[in-house]
Amino acid sequence: MNGVVDLNLIQMATAYIFILILLLIVKQRNISREKIIILSTFRMTVQLMLVGYILGYIFENNHPIYTLIIIAVMEVFAINNVFKRTKREIPKELKKIIAIALFVGTVFTIFFFLLIVVRIKPWYDARYFVPIAGMLVGNAMTGISLGVNNLLEGMHANKAKIESSLMLGATPRDAAKEIVDNAFDSAILPTINSMMGMGIVFLPGMMTGQILSGISPITAIEYQIAIMLGIAGAVSLSTIIFVSYGSKTFFNSEDQLVNF
Repeated sequence: MNGVVDLNLIQMATAYIFILILLLIVKQRNISREKIIILSTFRMTVQLMLVGYILGYIFENNHPIYTLIIIAVMEVFAINNVFKRTKREIPKELKKIIAIALFVGTVFTIFFFLLIVVRIKPWYDARYFVPIAGMLVGNAMTGISLGVNNLLEGMHANKAKIESSLMLGATPRDAAKEIVDNAFDSAILPTINSMMGMGIVFLPGMMTGQILSGISPITAIEYQIAIMLGIAGAVSLSTIIFVSYGSKTFFNSEDQLVNF
């Protein structure tokens, strides 16, 4: 079969049966999630429809300004989501490090991936730029969110231990090394687990979409491998920048642990 099967309104409507089943299950078990399920389903539908029309316009009117604006919007929303997902209050200085780490790590990876690995022409081709950037930024956002939470929790829980190490002559880097390493490990672990199960446990969405659109499975696999390597790069680069510089914000110029 060549090409993708187009879904009409009736076919789309039948897919919402799965949401009705979910609502029946939570209702039967007295789980108060009906409102959030309905709201999330509504928001997903409206948001994706709007994005579809916007992308359709951008693809037809390819321009570097549109591409750069979309990347900027992605970065702003990703950084804001990291702030919202963090359980503890984030110090102002640490927020700056989060924003810089996420921006630098993802932008470098996006441009390297598209210009060196894929080699798209023109460089701003939105049909490649937007979906790939979305995957890289989204995964990096999740990784940094985990890293931020674990770094903050670790610094709070081990405050006495860190201060004791400092009094014994340890440098701030040595005193916080275990916490920083744990934060980095927690950030990259979901990506590693995805890579471990990919192809055997599940087929990723991008690869499935390409196959459904008629692309050769081998070509789809090649793109998926490259994308996963790019995701690993974006997550690891963004996170290592964050934990390396973010951990320093917990200490003052005299190598003392500050109040936070």
